[in-house]
Amino acid sequence: MKKENINISLPSLKEAKIRKKVDIETIIYNLDPKYKDLGKGKNYYIFTYGCQGNEADSEVMAGILEGIGYVKSDDPMNSDLVLLNTCCIRENAESRIWGVLGQLKGRKRDNPDMLVGICGCMPQEPSATKKIIESYDADIIFGTHNRHNLPKLIYEAYLNKSKVVEVLSNQGNILEGAPKVREESHRAWVSIMYGCDEFCTYCIVPYTRGTERSRSKDNIIKEVEELVKAGYKEVTLLGQNVNAYGKDLGIDYTFGNLLYDLDKTGIERIRYTTSHPRDLDELTMRAMAECKSVMPHLHLPVQSGNNDILKIMNRKYTYEGYMEKIHRLRELIPDISITTDIIVGFPGETEEQFQDTLKLVKEAQYEGAFTFIYSPREGTPAASMPDSTPEEEKHDRLNRLIAEVNKGYLRGHEKFLGKVVKVLVDGESKNGEGMMCGYSEHYKLTHFKSTDKSLIGKIVNVKVTEAKTWFMIGELCD
Repeated sequence: MKKENINISLPSLKEAKIRKKVDIETIIYNLDPKYKDLGKGKNYYIFTYGCQGNEADSEVMAGILEGIGYVKSDDPMNSDLVLLNTCCIRENAESRIWGVLGQLKGRKRDNPDMLVGICGCMPQEPSATKKIIESYDADIIFGTHNRHNLPKLIYEAYLNKSKVVEVLSNQGNILEGAPKVREESHRAWVSIMYGCDEFCTYCIVPYTRGTERSRSKDNIIKEVEELVKAGYKEVTLLGQNVNAYGKDLGIDYTFGNLLYDLDKTGIERIRYTTSHPRDLDELTMRAMAECKSVMPHLHLPVQSGNNDILKIMNRKYTYEGYMEKIHRLRELIPDISITTDIIVGFPGETEEQFQDTLKLVKEAQYEGAFTFIYSPREGTPAASMPDSTPEEEKHDRLNRLIAEVNKGYLRGHEKFLGKVVKVLVDGESKNGEGMMCGYSEHYKLTHFKSTDKSLIGKIVNVKVTEAKTWFMIGELCD
């Protein structure tokens, strides 16, 4: 029997763009007792696509599911509930998701009791939600602002045997108190803020994630303190624009202040992502230099090295302003490792403008970069901009950029040859048998000879003996 839709709420990019001066709601998670055993005897699987923010969201949803009786599965095709926590920043991410949905559609023919849910950023796009409803057999569709309603949505899908759609196009909320099932026992994601108000012309995030909204510093500090007590060694602070933290709270307390306070919790390592260059201030840079726990690595997306392109992108800084901050970082933290994001083939980009990007890459001395060909996202201003650059030329620019970036990867590893680095051990290496691996303070993937699994979650000394483009190899020291 064909399912009828329960259209509780459908997305609207027009509504999602609106920024009103309203009090952001803080939702304290409280499970309705009627959902307590909803998943008893059932299992679940979560596909996670996109950024670290999505990974953190999946940990929350896993916690909610296990709180109502579900057990984690390692086989999505034989699970009672499958969630796809989606990303819509680039077209290839969406293509992978459509492929998985197609596989699940076939599986549901054999197992009609299987529930498939689509959540995260993609449902916040009207065209994507329409395509999901019309072409795919998804039972639950919800967005980025209503994870706390997951038990209710599952209940309604089971009870009514209907498609349940709940996508809120508002400024968002802050969820506190929800359970989490963390993927690791020594490293943890800690969301400190949500949303973005930058409205870069190529980016859909401000529409899908809502306005910038900061968690209270007390709740963040408490979460990190609890992680320390649980034996965690490292936290990564998350936000779509993490160094805008606190600006929405109306108090004299910003991201730099938060770093100083978290340094006092006893956590051994602090990282953060993602930063916007405009909001990287002196206090934050000084905190990086002065706080022992803040690691000497910064991911600082530049996107382009040409001022005209930066202006069209609405990035709100210039080549000169960006490089001024890079130089200041190196003054304060001489051995800092800096990585970035770069887009090539933005609408209207000329070869001369691309050369400015190559010039900046060389001057900034990056030790890594995520590089992309511009991907238009429906509803963003850049999607309607004229673009006459042939795809072949865009790919050629990307290849030339990658060649330069790869030099930086290798250079960043070579500077540690013969030196001892501190590595937080993640587990067995895929680089060969009898090897373990983890990340150094400068976020360098490091492999070393050992079969001692008791080292996982510990920080060990490794002397670097080989520097490869993508990783380092070393020997375990006492």
